[in-house]
Amino acid sequence: MTSENNKLFMGLAIELAQTAFENNEVPVGAVVVQNRNSEILAAFSNQMRTTGSSLAHAEMLALQKSMEILKNERLVGCDMYVSLEPCPMCAQAISFARIDTLYYAADDQKSGGVSSGPKIFESTSCHHKPKVVSGMMQKESSDLLKQFFKLRR
Repeated sequence: MTSENNKLFMGLAIELAQTAFENNEVPVGAVVVQNRNSEILAAFSNQMRTTGSSLAHAEMLALQKSMEILKNERLVGCDMYVSLEPCPMCAQAISFARIDTLYYAADDQKSGGVSSGPKIFESTSCHHKPKVVSGMMQKESSDLLKQFFKLRR
């Protein structure tokens, strides 16, 4: 992926996070992209409150939809862009799906599962460790999250 494409896809993840914010969901957006043609397979925002399911994280929805489109439980040759460091559940699902590279904007010191918390990809039980790139558009994502939680306190 080119640097320009990376910014485009992360920008979309941030836009989806804004949509989640507007729907009273924790502002997280996720995008799955096929590497060979830079095609977006799936793009979702968090939908836990909307669906009534604690499993409806943006990452989980994007992974599931991408698997349906490719008719394969493995997403080899695909990257994922997320506005916030994935939680342990999503990090494990990303590993199971065999995502090539995970890009995420902001660290999640409280609930993260990649560079914070249990560090899923460093676990001996983790069979696939995607390349991880963090910090792209971090300020935009962090500002949105701070605004969201400030309104709820």
